[in-house]
Parts: sequence; structure tokens; C-alpha cells
Amino acid sequence: MAPLRRRPLPRALLLLLLLPLPGVWCFSELFFVKEPQDVTVSRKDPVVLDCQARGEAPITITWLKNGGKVSENERIYTLSNGSLYISEVEGKKGELSDEGFYQCLALNKHGAILSQKSHLTLATISAFEVQPLSTEVQEGGVARFACKITANPPATVTWEVNRTTLPLVMDRITALPTGVLQIYGVEQKDAGNYRCVATTAANRRKSTEAVLSVIPDLKPFHKPSIIAGPQNITASLHQTVILECVATGNPKPIISWSRLDHKSIDVFHTRVLGNGNLLISDVRVQHSGVYVCRATIPGTRNFTVAMATLTVLAPPSFVEWPESLTRPRAGTARFACQAEGNPAPKISWLKNGRKIHSNGRIKMYNSKLVINQIIPEDDAIYQCMAENSQGSVLSRARLTVVMSEDRPSAPYNVHAETMSSSAILLAWERPLYNSDKVIAYSVHYMKAEGLNNEEYQVVIGNDTTHYIIDDLEPASNYTFYIVAYMPLGASQMSDHVTQHTLEDVPLRAPEISLTSRSPTDILISWLPIPAKYRRGQVVLYRVSFRLSTESKVQVLELPGTADEHLLEGLRPDSLYLVRITAATRVGWGEASLWTSHRTPKATSVRAPKSPELRLEPMNCTTIAVQWQQDAEDPAAVQGYKLYYKEEGQQENGPILLDASDLEYTVSGLDPRRKYHVRLLAYNSMEEGYQADQTVSTPGCVSVRDRMVPPPPPPHHLYAKANTSSSIFLHWGKPAFTSAQLINYTVRCNPVGLQNASLVLYLQTSETHMLVQGLEPKTMYEFAVRLHVDQLSSPWSPVVYHTTLPEAPSGPPVGVKVTLIEDNTALVSWKPPDGPETVVTRYTILYASRKAWIAGEWQVLHREGAMTMALLENLVAGNIYLVKIAASNEVGEGPFSNAVEFAVLPKETSESNQRPKRLDSGDSTAYSDYYHLDQKSMTGIVVGVCIALTCILICILILIYRGKARKASAPKAVQQSTDQLSHTSISLPSPNEVEKNIEGIAENEESLLPMIVGNSFIDAKGGSDLIINSYGPVTKTNGKKRWLFFQDAKKAKTEEPQRRFVCLYQPGPAVLLGRAGSPGSPGPQPSFPGPSGAAADTEHSANSEGSHETGDSGRFSHESNDEIHLSPVPGGTPPGSSPLASRDSAAGSPQGSRAPRPGQGLPAGPD
Repeated sequence: MAPLRRRPLPRALLLLLLLPLPGVWCFSELFFVKEPQDVTVSRKDPVVLDCQARGEAPITITWLKNGGKVSENERIYTLSNGSLYISEVEGKKGELSDEGFYQCLALNKHGAILSQKSHLTLATISAFEVQPLSTEVQEGGVARFACKITANPPATVTWEVNRTTLPLVMDRITALPTGVLQIYGVEQKDAGNYRCVATTAANRRKSTEAVLSVIPDLKPFHKPSIIAGPQNITASLHQTVILECVATGNPKPIISWSRLDHKSIDVFHTRVLGNGNLLISDVRVQHSGVYVCRATIPGTRNFTVAMATLTVLAPPSFVEWPESLTRPRAGTARFACQAEGNPAPKISWLKNGRKIHSNGRIKMYNSKLVINQIIPEDDAIYQCMAENSQGSVLSRARLTVVMSEDRPSAPYNVHAETMSSSAILLAWERPLYNSDKVIAYSVHYMKAEGLNNEEYQVVIGNDTTHYIIDDLEPASNYTFYIVAYMPLGASQMSDHVTQHTLEDVPLRAPEISLTSRSPTDILISWLPIPAKYRRGQVVLYRVSFRLSTESKVQVLELPGTADEHLLEGLRPDSLYLVRITAATRVGWGEASLWTSHRTPKATSVRAPKSPELRLEPMNCTTIAVQWQQDAEDPAAVQGYKLYYKEEGQQENGPILLDASDLEYTVSGLDPRRKYHVRLLAYNSMEEGYQADQTVSTPGCVSVRDRMVPPPPPPHHLYAKANTSSSIFLHWGKPAFTSAQLINYTVRCNPVGLQNASLVLYLQTSETHMLVQGLEPKTMYEFAVRLHVDQLSSPWSPVVYHTTLPEAPSGPPVGVKVTLIEDNTALVSWKPPDGPETVVTRYTILYASRKAWIAGEWQVLHREGAMTMALLENLVAGNIYLVKIAASNEVGEGPFSNAVEFAVLPKETSESNQRPKRLDSGDSTAYSDYYHLDQKSMTGIVVGVCIALTCILICILILIYRGKARKASAPKAVQQSTDQLSHTSISLPSPNEVEKNIEGIAENEESLLPMIVGNSFIDAKGGSDLIINSYGPVTKTNGKKRWLFFQDAKKAKTEEPQRRFVCLYQPGPAVLLGRAGSPGSPGPQPSFPGPSGAAADTEHSANSEGSHETGDSGRFSHESNDEIHLSPVPGGTPPGSSPLASRDSAAGSPQGSRAPRPGQGLPAGPD
């Protein structure tokens, strides 16, 4: 069975076993209905002190005075209801006086309970401690008189002027309950004799008279001065407190109040009395603090301040109450009790109304009562009493002891064996008698050294007889014993055994302090390591130091008895780093982090010496800093500068302190952190030698240091985004049965935060909080813990939530409106600027000018993903205004500027839709129609121009490539004496032609263009022109095609079948063809002549002719005329000239215009 730590099993198990037993829980609880209260009476007056108890009868009431029993007589006796009656209160000194503290004791068969204390006092009044003094005041100034008297109950103070009651109906006269009279704006008629009168129920006293003299006012300007500032006050809970503040100045100063801790002043219980006095009624603990009175001349920066501390004393109140228990004989009972108050209450325990004292079996640990080895006599009513100077309070609990005769004997042969520095193995033998009835074992252990050490308990099952305790402190002696449990009882405790844990290396390094006595030395001192961290006897210290600018480290080893060392021969005005580590006989512990210290300057002869610094943690988040300046230091001290930082973090400071200050409290720190504190004195000349010291804050929760386990954390933590910068948190109060919550700590930080110093900790006493100052659209994690006195719970489970995005800060941009129909317009826009802007909805407002003047807008909404909307049912002839706003779940952003557009009348609209050329008159109408969309029109025009430019560039490229193809044809001309001129060309003879054909035939395969059916494609020029025996073939391409792209098949049906071969040879371009037709089946014996001029003529005459006629001489794709090439007739005489005129272009058939079929070629020039 797995062990359960800290005694949970016996209580739960035994309670379940005891539930069926009759009479265990069936007793009537004894309690008080009325308890005596503090009372003040006059001498010889009667008084009744109430006391009424309820419970199982009979109940006996006994009265105690100052802890002893009251002797009853005819003057003092107990009434039938239990109250104490005193017929005549005596005020004589000594035993005859009835003054004192009274308590009543209620007793029945189950036990006794004691009431709270009641303080009986006599009404008294003393002589005047402060008398009013005569004063002389300028006219228009402030007069103040004060008197003080002590009385019980407090006396009522009134004022008289010239032996008559002073009227207080005027606003300029204020009489404070504290005995102060203030007269503002003094006039001549206010002069006279003043005195105060103190009155109680039984007495009346008058003070001496004081004379008020009024002198003329010179009215010079002078700075404000507080002539009566607030005084430090200690008040009891629920009293009324007055903080006085009287100021003079010319002009009259204005008085304001604030708290030094910047907390807000409670406006519900606070008001200003007179011309600047602060009255706090029904004071509470939260009213404690330092209050600052500030007097300021209006319209200037001239002011002065005075401050005072208000301390509120509070009677004790319970935070945790003891609970009634049922335990078997020989078991263990624990009662817990926690109380708060100011001053801190003292806790004591009562058994049946009598105070309990610790012994070997019953121990009290601070506020906890532990009873071991319970015996039948322990069955009683126990009370926890908390008392301080303000009163006392008690809480009760019942211990019921269950008896059993068949108890097992105690476990025996208990022995312990050390396992490590924190673990001891404990073993035992089962009881010799009734061991079969044992259901569990309880292991008890405590430190052997010291007094009132806390005892710990571990419960394990009955299936084992050994157990390892593994949370012990190293190098410590522990005492162990075992108890066997049965369902209705427990055995006697076993014999005690003591065992020692081994040593271990120190858990932490010593806290060091660094000071300088001269510019060339550093005194290193350190405190002993606390025993819980020492883990053995320290035998050696190792000190390491170096200059911050160097990496070389010097090391010194010192004996374990040393507590300081002086480093000498150092450089002045240099920053040194020092660290220390400690060692036990086992080994060296972890070294401290480097602590920095700057040696003084060599010229700092008159600088103040370093103060003697002492740091002490007050709690887990506060450090008390105290220091003492060397009395023999001749240097003057003007003040102190205090710096502090957590190790590894940035330094905070300086905190400027006065020369009279010798202590300071640093709060708001993190638990279990090491802090470095630096202090130095300064004067008007220079800064003094600094003192450096480190200190560690303790943990807020330590089960070993506390008598009760930590309370459970808050549950059901819920987060909801409130705005873009705030999140509302709510959590449930833990299911406490007897504990009152003091406050909560809320932890807040963005998810993924790397810098732990940016984690936000907030305090509250409520179960909800609005966390503000967060970043928009950021995910945060939250956790909550609670604090009961100095005990803190673990953190609750983390809750994640994201803040809302910010409302759009700007309007949508780029709003455009386009009329797409007679009564419909399209409005479009772009989201607001800003990458972090989140838009969930757009609101479109539009109205005609008439409706806009009347404030009647039509509203459209569109989702955040849409950036356009249709405006329908528009009325022709109106001018409309449109504006748009973006919004999200946080709120709505501003509207855009209104955009106007006109809906034209129907006739105008129809005329605009007819295609026509815009003249100047039409241009106006067009402009009116589109004037709201000029950017769109500009874009369309630019796009059309770019498209036309691209088309033109493509045409030029095609023409250029056609030229390049022709230019690439062989242009070499035979170098012979019969060279042709540009006006005449000689033709080859038929024999030469035949030879050329034979030569070409060999390369026919490579020279022929690609053949497509009976046609071929000129693949050298890169065009898609198809040539057959009749010339270029036009193709028809769909609806509107260029005429020369007619379908080849159509041409095929219209022309006779011919076979045409185009061969090229160097020199003149010769077109060779063999054609056959149905009309002439035989081959033609002769070949046509050349069909074009030499290449040389292309750039001369033909070019000139082209310029003259405006024709380029090239085949153009833009030609709309059908182009045909006539076949050269086979019977053309060789002598006839086949050349075209000068206007015809030379070259390939693409560059020539062919005559119609049957038309003869014109003769060329000679």
C-alpha cells in the first residue's frame, strides 16, 4: 500500500468506522449566547455583566476576575440567567476596587468553556494637559487655540469667548472634537478671551483663558506655511480620527490631502472639516498609512507639505478555527488556530477553561495544539484564545476519546538505518498481541535537538513493517516511534529510537557583505549559512575575486571558522567582482553569483566612509535594510543613496534618504530570490564609500515551517475579455470549513513571455478582478492563489484568454461609387489602414441630399470580408451621399468622408448608353456621369493604349523578321564580265538550267521546304504562309479572318491539281516548276524565266517606287484584297521577259503582286 503523508489516513478511516456508533456524535454542544462586554461606569452606579450559555443541562456559571474566582456577596452576585450584578461599583485602590477584567466560565458534564474578557472601568477625567495660549494675529489671518484633557469616556469640548458660548454657525470658525479651535479670516470683532470647557457625564472642567489680539494686515506676499500640521495618531477600530492641517499664506493657500503610498483615500468614510482638516469616521485597518497635507498658493508652484502616520489598532479576529475531533485512545489529535489583529495577537490554549501547559505528551507549536498518546482524561472542550491590547476572542472545539479494550500491543524491535543525507530506513516487528486486528501503522518522527520541535506523522498500511523517511534535513538527529491502529483504538507507542542523517554539501552559499576602508582594499564579510541550508559542518570557505575588465580569477581558501577577510593592494576606482562558496567534509557547495563592488577613488579622502549595513528578511516579499554610520567619520553626511536588485536583473534606484534615516523597508520582492543591496552616503562634495550586501527572501509557503498544510487553491477560474486592454477574472472560494480568506494574488503574463520580471502580480480581497493595461489582441495566461495569514496556497490551474482587438481607429479608404444601372450603384472600398485592425462588419450610410438635410440615412451592413455593396432603388435626378464605417466586437470606428454621386434623369442616361463620338457638348454629360470614377477611367485608357502599343510592336516584329528572312537568302552574284546592271538581267540558257537542276536534285531532300499535300510551307522565314503551284494560299479562320489565311482545302477545290517545286540556287532567285493539268497531261518542255530581280535591286529602285506609291512593296497582313499568284505558263517563250515593272518588288512571291490569270506580264525595260 502506498504511504500517505501527513496523517490523513487515521482521521478519514477512523471517522468512517465511528459513524455507526451510537452516542459518539450525539452530545449537545456547549456555547455562549451572550458574553460580557467592556463597560465604563461611574462610582456607586450599578452594572450588569451579561453571560448566558446553552448546552446539555445542567450548566453551571462561574465568574472570574483577573483570572481568579469572584467572591460573591450582597453587593456582587450571579443572577439566575448567569449574569453578574454589582449594585454599587467601588473605585477604591487595591483589592476593594471593582475595576478589572471579568470572564464567565460555563460548565456541564462534557466540559467547560470560558468567555471573552470584559474590561470594567470607572469614569474619570484628568486635569488639562494642554491649555490655550494667547496669540496675536494679523487681520485676515488664522487664529488657533488648543486644549487637551484625558477622560473616560472621552469628554466633550466646547469653547467660550469672554465667558459666553462661542457660536459655531459661521463657516470661518471650526471647533474640532480633539479640542482645537480654528478661526479663519480673523476680524477685529474676534478679539477677546477664549477658554475651553470639557464635560463628561459626571464632571466638568474649564481651562485658563487665552487672549486673541488682532493687528492690521500689511498684506505682503509670502509663501505658504503650515502652522499646525497633522500629528501621528494611534486609534482603535471604529473610532473617529481627525488629521489637522492649518496653513497661512498670501494669497490664501489651498489645502489638499493624499496618501504617501499613492492609494486612494476612502471617500465613503472621509470628509474635510473646516478649511482643510481631514476627518475619518469609523476607521478600519485599511485606513492605516501616511497621510500628506499639501498647502499650495493658487496659480503658482509654491507649496509646502506636512505628513503624519495613522495607525489603526484592531482586536483579534480568527482566520482559522479549531474543529471538533474524535480520536481513539493512544491516538493523536491536532487543533489548528490562526488569528489576526494589531498588535499581533497572542495565542493560548485552554482545556475546560483552564490554561494548558506543554509537557512531553501535549505540545503547542505557535498556534497549534498537538496531543499525542491520547488518554481518556483528554476527552474535554478545548479553546483557542487570541488576545492583544484591544481585546480577546475565543474559539472552542471538542475532543471525544473512543475507548477499546482489545488494543494490540505496541510494535517492538524498532531500529533505524541511515540511507543518505536526507533518508533513514525505519523497520519494526508486528505487535505480539492482537496483531491480526491492526489495520494501519503510524510512523512518528521529530528532531531530537531543541524544544517544542514539531512532530510529523506518516500513515502506512498493515502490509509492511518498514518505511523510508526521505524528507529529513542533513546532519541532524531524529527520534522515531511507531503506533499500531485498529478500527476502534490504537496501541501504545513503541520504544523511541534516534538516528543521525549524513552530511551533504551546502545547499547555498553564504550571504556576503562588501565594504571599503580605503581606496585600495575591500573587506569581505559573511554570515553563517542557516542550519537547514548548511547540511553539515562548514570546514572551508573559498573566496574568488577579479577585476571586471579581466578574466583572471584569484582564489583564497579560508578556514570554516572565518567570517571576514580583507583584500588589500587593489586598484582605486575599479570595479571588482567577488563570490564565495562553502564546503563540508563531503565537498564544495554551489558558489554564489558574482557580487560587484567599486573601490573608492584615490582622491576621495574626505568622502563619507561606508555605513555598516545589515539586511533582514521580514517576510517572503519584504527586506528590512538597517545601517549605522561610523561615529568617528569626520566627513559630513548629507544623505544616503540606496540601490537594490535581484540577481541577474537590472538595478533599482537610487532611493534618496535623509541623513537622519537609518532604516528602510524594501517591499514587493519575489519569494525565494537573492537580492543585492548597495548603500552609500553622500555630501555636497562627492559620494562616499559604498557597502554591498546580499540577502535571500524566504519562501511564502513551507510545510515544514508551518503547522498546517497549505490551503487549496481557488477553483473555477474564469476569464472573459472586457475590452481590448482588460480582462475580467472570476474564481470560486475554496471549500474551507474553518478558515477565512485574507486576500488573493493574481498572476498575469502574456503567453510565451521570456522575461520573468515582466510577470504582473495583483492583490485583491474579492473573488473577482478586472485586469487592465493589457495589450490588444494578445493571449494572456492567468493563475490565482490565496493567502491565509502567512500561509499561501498553490497556484490555481492556468487559464488562457485573449484580449479583444482594438476598435478600428480609421475609416475605410478608397471609397468609390459607380452607377451600373438607372437606379443601382456599386460602392466599393478598402479596409482601414493598419495591419492589426480587425473588421467584422461594415456600416454603409447613404441618403439623397434632401434626406441628408433631414438627417434620414439609409443603413446597410456587410460582413467584414466584403468590400462592396449595391445601392438599389435610387431615384433619378438626385444627388446621393455615401459614407462607410468599419466595426468589430469592441466598437465602431469613424465614418469616411461623404462621397457624392449623381443619378441622372432617364433620358440623359439612355443617351449616354448609345455609342457615339463625344464632342465638347457630350463631354460634359460624360464627365457628369463618370466624374466620381476618374481613376477607373484613367486606368481603362492606359490599358487600351498599352494593348494597342503591344499590337503595333508585334506587327513591326513580323515585318522585321520577313526582311531578315529575305536578307538571309544567298546573295552572292557571279563575278563575271557579263554582270547584270540594275536595269537589265541576263537569263541562263536551257542547258545551264538543266545542269543546275541536276545539281540541285542531289540536294533536293535538304532544300525542299516541308510539303503539305500538294502545297508547301516556307519554313525558313518563320511565317505560316502556305504556297502551292499557284502561289500563296489564303486561309479562312472562323468569323473574321485575314483573306490570305483561307482554307487550303477550299483553294484545292478551286484550282487544278498541280505539282510545284520551288528550288533555290545561288545568284538570281529562279522559280522552277513542273505543272500538269487535265488539259495538258504531258510534261512541259520548257521552264519559266526568273520571277524577280536580283537581290541588289531590292534596296534601290523598288524601294523608291514603294515610297512614291505609298506601298511598301511587301505582302502585308493588313491587306483586305484577295491575293493570287498566277502560274507561269509552260509555253512562255524563253526570249520573252517575265520581269515585272519597276513598281513590282523583287524577291520571293510574298513580296510581289502577281497579274490575274491569263494576263500577260508587262515587258521590262531594256
